[in-house]
Amino acid sequence: MSGLKRQWPEHEDLKRGIRKIALLLEKRYGVPQRRSSNDLLGILIGTILSQNTNDQNRDRAYQRLRKRFPRWEDLLKAKTQSIIATIRPGGLAEQKARRIKEILRWILDREGKLTLSFLKGMDSVEIVKLMGGLKGIGPKTIHCLLLFGLEREAFPVDTHILRVGQRIGFIPITMNAVNAHRWMAPLIPKGKSLSLHLNLIRFGRSICKVRHPQCEACFLAEECLYHSQYMS
Repeated sequence: MSGLKRQWPEHEDLKRGIRKIALLLEKRYGVPQRRSSNDLLGILIGTILSQNTNDQNRDRAYQRLRKRFPRWEDLLKAKTQSIIATIRPGGLAEQKARRIKEILRWILDREGKLTLSFLKGMDSVEIVKLMGGLKGIGPKTIHCLLLFGLEREAFPVDTHILRVGQRIGFIPITMNAVNAHRWMAPLIPKGKSLSLHLNLIRFGRSICKVRHPQCEACFLAEECLYHSQYMS
């Protein structure tokens, strides 16, 4: 992919291209339905557990965590080593355990109780600034909290979306995931954040795989820079 070069289209052209991709993905995969959740803290901790691992390992670690520590207060009071042992299937267990405890302590000190409900009264810019100042919470985690927990217009960029975006050509090849969040924010069609996020992940897992992308079966081939330069 390092050989891919292009002259970037104008902002509005890029927006139109992304909208077309969003609609093509919906035509193939459907429009994902939002699953509302009031457990903002659960979404936050689940997203932290997802860092540098796959969904299966994340889910296993999260389920073990909630089974052993049914209340967030139990988790905060627990010894770090107990948390590490519990979430080990998710990888980076020591680092994640310490970060989770630090975040829970910060919330308790700020609010007097373990809840993130105060975020509902803040705008997204304030939330990004506040939560982004905490160790272990990066752009992806914040955008997941905004998108899935608060039902805001936000677009988390994970490894699948970064790879697919760079191959198709709407994210620059040299851009990392952190900067891709700022890059993508003004380009997402209104009301398509959830759909585009989930459908691009599905597409990245089933067709635009890390190794051996299924270009011959790709329904986005006509929109794809990688296909036009390497498969034509």
